[in-house]
Amino acid sequence: MKTPASSAQRFVRADVQAMASYHVPDATGLIKLDAMENPYGLPEQVRHELSQALSALALNRYPQPAYAPLKEALKAAFDIPAASQVIVGNGSDELISMLIIATAPGVVISAWPSFVMYDMSARFAGSRFVGVPLKAQDFSLDVEAMLAAIAEHQPAVVFLAYPNNPTGNCFDEAAMLSILQAAPGLVVIDEAYQPFAQSTWMNRLAEFPNLVVMRTVSKLGLAGVRLGYMAGAAPWIEQFEKVRPPYNVNVLSEAAVRLVLKHKAALDAQAEQLRHDREALQKALLALPGVNPFASRANFILARVPDSARIFAAMRERGVLIKDVSKMHPMLANCLRITIGSPSENQAMLAALSASL
Repeated sequence: MKTPASSAQRFVRADVQAMASYHVPDATGLIKLDAMENPYGLPEQVRHELSQALSALALNRYPQPAYAPLKEALKAAFDIPAASQVIVGNGSDELISMLIIATAPGVVISAWPSFVMYDMSARFAGSRFVGVPLKAQDFSLDVEAMLAAIAEHQPAVVFLAYPNNPTGNCFDEAAMLSILQAAPGLVVIDEAYQPFAQSTWMNRLAEFPNLVVMRTVSKLGLAGVRLGYMAGAAPWIEQFEKVRPPYNVNVLSEAAVRLVLKHKAALDAQAEQLRHDREALQKALLALPGVNPFASRANFILARVPDSARIFAAMRERGVLIKDVSKMHPMLANCLRITIGSPSENQAMLAALSASL
């Protein structure tokens, strides 16, 4: 007799069965500093305008499929070159999946460790993922190794996270330039944390026909709406549009983003506050015995501690949830990733960390 388990084992791909699903821990009742979210809410006036705008939407209708007004709003708010085309997705995750599907089966290369979805999306699409180790001492690009991997594997896609997650650093511009020039296919610069790095390749899109820049509004303060966007030359974006699911951004998300971007100055002020608090938190972490924080240009700090698993568990018991990334890669042994929170959250985190050492 057939059972759901036997049917799944028969028909679901073996490599999928061998994978673990993306784990999101329950944060109920905890100070949540594990997911690089903006700790601040929207100003009261913006929330009032948002409630009025969303209540007026025709939820019985599908979104307009081309998302032209949304794309124009993104272009204006984020200084996307007029000559570049834009594609939108249900977060950066969907954009990553779309561009890999469009180029599959092929080889996907990324400096490593980096964002786990580069690897997972490549495997889901039947492409082969090659992670090229960063330099262990400072998590910088190993340019020679990257160029050798590009020459050997002729990748369809190269991902460079800028800043990198989970290490928090921005790679050297000259090193990235050499990769752009050597890559036979697409180079994706993932600028998810651009509001905190204040460095970008967006204004250089016209220089490199094989470059696309990918971003999200999640880290800026709109994680709940799940909107990512990617800009690049028309020959690339037009192909990715073919694999984009129809109506992939819902009308609530589209309307929310378009309205909040009219008040982008408020989000920019919050990002400025987080950049300021990041520097203060870096100094405070340095002062704790046995804690070695790495310089960051994102809205989180990676820190090496004596025993990450024990300290992670002890901090959770004290009501603070951070991220233990020690099992992601040997280079990250005993490392914790700590999101920059509000001043009170940062103080609570430091107290919990100090008590857990």
